Amino acid sequence: MSNEPSVAAEQGTSSASGPNHTLKHSPNNTVSKDTRRRVVTASFIGNFVEWFDYAVYGYLAGIISSVFFPESDRQTALLATFGVFAISFFVRPLGGFIWGHIGDKLGRKQALSLSIVLMSIATFCIALIPGYATIGVMAPILLLLVRVIQGFSAAGEYAGASAFLVEYAPANRRGLYAAVVPASTAAGLLLGSLLAALLSSILTTEQLNEWGWRLPFLLAAPMGLIGRYIRTKLEDTPAFRELAAKDNAVKAPAFAMFRTYRTQLIIATGAVLLNAVGFYVILSYMPTYLSEELGFGATESFLATTIALASYIGFIFLTGMASDKFGRKRMLITASVLFVLLTVPAFMLLDTRNFLVIVLVQILLGGMLTLNDGTLPSFLAELFPTKVRYTGFAVSFNLSNALFGGTAPFMATLLIGMTHNQLAPGWYLVAAALVSLIAVLFATESSKKPLLQD
Repeated sequence: MSNEPSVAAEQGTSSASGPNHTLKHSPNNTVSKDTRRRVVTASFIGNFVEWFDYAVYGYLAGIISSVFFPESDRQTALLATFGVFAISFFVRPLGGFIWGHIGDKLGRKQALSLSIVLMSIATFCIALIPGYATIGVMAPILLLLVRVIQGFSAAGEYAGASAFLVEYAPANRRGLYAAVVPASTAAGLLLGSLLAALLSSILTTEQLNEWGWRLPFLLAAPMGLIGRYIRTKLEDTPAFRELAAKDNAVKAPAFAMFRTYRTQLIIATGAVLLNAVGFYVILSYMPTYLSEELGFGATESFLATTIALASYIGFIFLTGMASDKFGRKRMLITASVLFVLLTVPAFMLLDTRNFLVIVLVQILLGGMLTLNDGTLPSFLAELFPTKVRYTGFAVSFNLSNALFGGTAPFMATLLIGMTHNQLAPGWYLVAAALVSLIAVLFATESSKKPLLQD
């Protein structure tokens, strides 16, 4: 593209926290538009499949709790369901190390092709597990096992797709290209929300509990196969190919990261916190919150979230473009400040039980979240050099999500039960925003600089 900076113009040194590096953007100015389109498609599909599953699980949590756990107190069953959801996240830091190792040592393409297959198979298996009434305690055990496999495979998807896109993107459009990853995440949630709303409206409660809830999980297999096929037809990124050609790929990326890039790792983990909590509270837990805590109708709850998700997808690309123009740091700071100031008042408005107000509040919260989500993938990818980019991104992103993202629905439900305050999830979001704000303040701006490549 004619507006891309030349490779020669992109030489320099970094002032980022940590050691000095030679800055060099890989010579991907020769990459064709067709190749970039296929890269975007491949990255979109894999992440879409992953988050479609998480959406369905979150939106049908009430039904899943009655299928896989013995009849008991409603809140206890929900806590058990969200507990399984959270436990599946605890394996993600381990997955981050392993997928990061594969991605930084053997290539981004290799890691992404394997992760999508594992995710699709695990998601498909959820549809085949008998309920508690049929096999007793083995039902929640099998559900937990499959969710752990999903968590492990998901650990490589978001980070890998982001690194893949950033390393293929034109130098001045890395934010826009990386925004495809959270957009695909929201698209997966959107389809999950639409299917949940459709099933809730056309099936009886008995049909939904008996077999209807299984239908969305069956779609994972064909979608995953399509995604893998597209990915196997792509070359690895120009940045990684250049690294491999020079035989500079590190043998142990995790050790290199902890030895040399500890400061970047701490900043990245803190910066992810708002994304981790905000994403799962606003886009996954919200229908359950509206129906279980505020007494809103299930169908109306799904519909409100669906409308908010559709607007979120549009906002996310605008945020990606804005981060290319105004910088990653400015966008992330703005997101954190808005969440500190507006989250609790927004949750107060949700209690009006007015459908229009609820939709507008969810659009507002989703729009605020895009300021973070649309910027974070490019920010994290630019924070680490090519030789540890996958590992640094995957470990920081999955560690924060394991501790605070996967536990967000559980913590929201638990905090409401402990405090008897329906605003508890809002205050939890405020705390996450404060931590992210502090972390980002210590980062250096990266949008106007070439990618780090030792």
